[in-house]
Amino acid sequence: MSYVVDFEHLSTVGLESSPVADALAGLRANEARYFKNKYDHVFTTHPAEDVPDLVDYVTKVLQDERGLVIASKPLEATEAFVDGIRWTHVFYESGLAVNVLYTLEPGGKRAVGFKLSDGMEVPDELSGFKFARQKSKLAGTIRGSYFVVKGEY
Repeated sequence: MSYVVDFEHLSTVGLESSPVADALAGLRANEARYFKNKYDHVFTTHPAEDVPDLVDYVTKVLQDERGLVIASKPLEATEAFVDGIRWTHVFYESGLAVNVLYTLEPGGKRAVGFKLSDGMEVPDELSGFKFARQKSKLAGTIRGSYFVVKGEY
């Protein structure tokens, strides 16, 4: 069942099994607020098992680009097409959020972003990345990193 993310009233719907469910809900709400404010897009997530194509897409980009395999279970995923950009997000049980920004025009911006929920450790598979800190009213302290996508997806 899909969930329209409410960034004014936090909910852990779909994220209950995460040990950092409240922080992950705040991170998800932070993303929802960004998309609403920047693109007037309603951020709607789906259980990962209902949208395996989205999880597989993110998994493929991570594997092909950097040989990364996320050890945590995917809980939710969503995709938005706004301003010529395909944004695909997967939220993992560990508290990790991964997004693939993929501009559809050739030569546009393409990157993978990682965000760590407040209270979670850096997963072993991401230990080679440096994370910058960002404060969020919804999510507390978000640690983020990214890499540029070179391939065609």
